[in-house]
Amino acid sequence: MVTNINYKDLGLVNSKEIFEKAMAGGYAVPAYNFNNLEQLQAVILACIESNSPVIIQVSQGARKYANQTMLRHMAKGAVEMARELGSEIPIVLHLDHGDTFELCKSCIDSGFSSVMIDGSHHSYEDNIALTKQVVDYAHQFDVTVEGELGVLAGIEDDVVAEKSTYTKPEEVVDFVGRTGVDSLAISIGTSHGAFKFKPEQCTKNEEGVFVPPPLRFDILEEIEKQLPGFPIVLHGSSSVVPKYIDMINEYGGQLDSAIGIPEDQLRKAAKSAVCKINIDSDGRLAITAVVRKVLKENPEAFDPRKYLGPARDELKELIIHKNKNVVGSADQA
Repeated sequence: MVTNINYKDLGLVNSKEIFEKAMAGGYAVPAYNFNNLEQLQAVILACIESNSPVIIQVSQGARKYANQTMLRHMAKGAVEMARELGSEIPIVLHLDHGDTFELCKSCIDSGFSSVMIDGSHHSYEDNIALTKQVVDYAHQFDVTVEGELGVLAGIEDDVVAEKSTYTKPEEVVDFVGRTGVDSLAISIGTSHGAFKFKPEQCTKNEEGVFVPPPLRFDILEEIEKQLPGFPIVLHGSSSVVPKYIDMINEYGGQLDSAIGIPEDQLRKAAKSAVCKINIDSDGRLAITAVVRKVLKENPEAFDPRKYLGPARDELKELIIHKNKNVVGSADQA
């Protein structure tokens, strides 16, 4: 395994400057997960077209699936592709939900420009100790670190939690001060996966669409008071776009009662101290919907390009929409 690769040599940036600009500009930087070529192409092309900074992030599961060396070269290729197309958008390569020091160190050593250490499954003191250990190592290489306080419910890759635990505003100053983290993921009502809420937790609007309970903006506002000017992160922020759920179910899937976070709430959050919003499930749903549709309508198709190409194009359009209308990052690169 090749080690001690500096992310700057890959053309990447860390999150420090783009977060400062996001907070000053009242928008959030989108963080899109990827596992394969088509997802990464869609993310980069969409962010070039909408002139948006972007965080391309990799889960522990994605590293296992795609191979860490392959992913590093894909990230470098993404930067070079953008430059060849005449774009200078900032690109961060980020580890999503790292759960051990060893995993974070491995990513830092192999060229990641940002890592998340999620110690939220530990006790408060153990979370601080683990997070500080990662920060102390990462900052030697100018790699930025995201920590987490509070627990998000749901399932996404290796992250599993049955119920949420809201972030306690009274803990954030102590946590940030003792760990030295560069940003903080909080729990205010978002959750992982496509099934963020049960129908009985929601109300129906005039169009018959389930509307979940609002995010806890009161907690967010109190955290902003405690940590003025500090970058806040929202995980589990897919809106679970109804048209993709309908398409998946129409073409043989079974995703009834999949409910996400309303886009207007995410837009409101992006105008606050929230300067990074994670979106994963929406991308998965868009790709799956189109692949199902193409294969159902073209049963003779066997060339992966015939169904992955249209799926990539759909994901690209979804990301452009997110950048322009949800996180507000379009034209901010």
